Amino acid sequence: MTEKKAHSGWKHKLHEIIYEADTPAGKFFDLVLFVLIILSVILVMLESVDHIDAEHHRILLTLEWIITIFFSLEYIARIISIKKPWKYIFSFYGIIDFVSTIPLYLSYILAGSQVLLAVRAFRLLRVFRILKLVKFIGEASQLQSALRASRTKIAVFIYVVLILSVILGTLMYLIEGDEAGFTSIPRSIYWTIVTLTTVGYGDIAPQTPLGQFLATVIMILGYGIIAVPTGIVTAEFSRSKKSGEDIGPTVHINTQACPSCSAEGHRDNATHCYNCGHLL
Repeated sequence: MTEKKAHSGWKHKLHEIIYEADTPAGKFFDLVLFVLIILSVILVMLESVDHIDAEHHRILLTLEWIITIFFSLEYIARIISIKKPWKYIFSFYGIIDFVSTIPLYLSYILAGSQVLLAVRAFRLLRVFRILKLVKFIGEASQLQSALRASRTKIAVFIYVVLILSVILGTLMYLIEGDEAGFTSIPRSIYWTIVTLTTVGYGDIAPQTPLGQFLATVIMILGYGIIAVPTGIVTAEFSRSKKSGEDIGPTVHINTQACPSCSAEGHRDNATHCYNCGHLL
C-alpha cells in the first residue's frame, strides 16, 4: 500500500510539473520547454542554409540530438503521468508532440525527413499556458460568436465578390487579349482577384487605356471590399452587446490539467474535471 502511494505520489508531482504552469516547477519546466522549442526551430532554419550547415553540421546535429532526446523523455513522461495515456496520445498536442519528436529518428531511415522538425513550431502554442493568456478565452468566445452570427452575410458577400471577379475578369480578357498576358478567362479572373485584394503581383498588367481604366476601378473597389467583412463582424459584435445577448461571458480559468484525461481549461474554483469528472 505504501509503495502504491509512493508511486502515485511521484506521478502526481510529475503531472504537476509537466501539465501545469501555475506552480514554480511547472512554470520553470514550461519556460525551458519553450526555449528549447525556439532553439530547435532556429536549428532547422540554420541547417537549411548550405554554407552554415557545411561549416557547423556536427554542432547543429549534436544540439538537435540533445533537444530530441529531451522531447522524447518529455513525451514518455507525459504518457506515464496520467491515468488515461491515450487521451494525451490522440489529443492535438499529443499528435504534435509525437510528430515533432520522430523526424530525427526517421532521418536514418528516410532521407530528408528531418525537415519535419519545423513542426515543432506548433508547440509554441504552449506559450498561452505559460503567459496565462487562457484568461482571455471569454473575449475570444465573444469574437467567435460574432463571427458565427455573421457567417451568412459574409458568405453572401464572398459569393458577390466571386461573381464580380468573373464578370470583370471576362471584360479584361475581351479588352486586353493575349498580347498583354490575358491569355484566357481563368487567367484574367486570377488577375482580377489579385488586383481586387490589393495584392498586385505585377505578373500581368493591362496595356490599353480602357483596360487601365477598368483596372483603376477594380483597385478602388478593392479598398471598399476589404472593409466590408470587418464592418459586418463589428456591427454584429456591437448589436449583440447593445441588445444584452450573452455571446460569451468572461471565463476565469487556470492552467490546471486533469490527471486522468489531461483536459485543460478548468475554472479557478473547479474541484472536478469538466470532461471526465475526476478529482482535480
